[in-house]
Amino acid sequence: MINKLRRTSLSGQAYAEMENMISSGTWQLGQRIPSETELMEKLGVSRNTLREAIRALVHVGLLDTRQGDGTFVIATSELDAIVQKRVHRSTLLETLEVRHALDRQAVLLACVNRTDEDLEEIKKYAQLCVTAHQHQILEQFVQADWKLHQAIVTASHNVLLTDIYLSLFAEILTSIAQTTEWGESSQIGHLVLVEAIEERNADKAALEVDRYIAFFKEKTLIS
Repeated sequence: MINKLRRTSLSGQAYAEMENMISSGTWQLGQRIPSETELMEKLGVSRNTLREAIRALVHVGLLDTRQGDGTFVIATSELDAIVQKRVHRSTLLETLEVRHALDRQAVLLACVNRTDEDLEEIKKYAQLCVTAHQHQILEQFVQADWKLHQAIVTASHNVLLTDIYLSLFAEILTSIAQTTEWGESSQIGHLVLVEAIEERNADKAALEVDRYIAFFKEKTLIS
């Protein structure tokens, strides 16, 4: 039996519009969303309707309301929110084991599917990693390293893999980079991995992933 569809409530429409602002990147991760007054005007809804929609977005984990400070984006999708909650209950070693599998698959696909534009992006962030390391600017290095990994997984051209990867590792990669004291000099910018992707050498790329994940695991066990 098929039930009649119900007209979407105003709060549901407000929820959908704000969710789209988040998922499209208009409101970015960590950003404070506009004030209630501004949102009421833009969405054409009452304060109660807006607050109902915001409460729903807080409930699913996309927004966080901080008393006296405003409401902030803390996840970019419902998948992101769910995965982040689960990741926070996992050990770093467990996360590295999952990352190993995803990194390996991402580089294998990148070797086959990457475009010249993808390769330019990968090389750009690899060079930024090297430059940040040379100048010993940790914050820039962390950001460039994360962007490099994003560029590599994007080059796989598997949208589901990309969504899962970004949901899992946005915070994790940052924490790893901040605790490895720049890592091995040979790892800076993952130049061997970049070379393998450029050559479309899947075996070489996979071996390099094995090597740097083993390095991170060793650091984790030591610490």
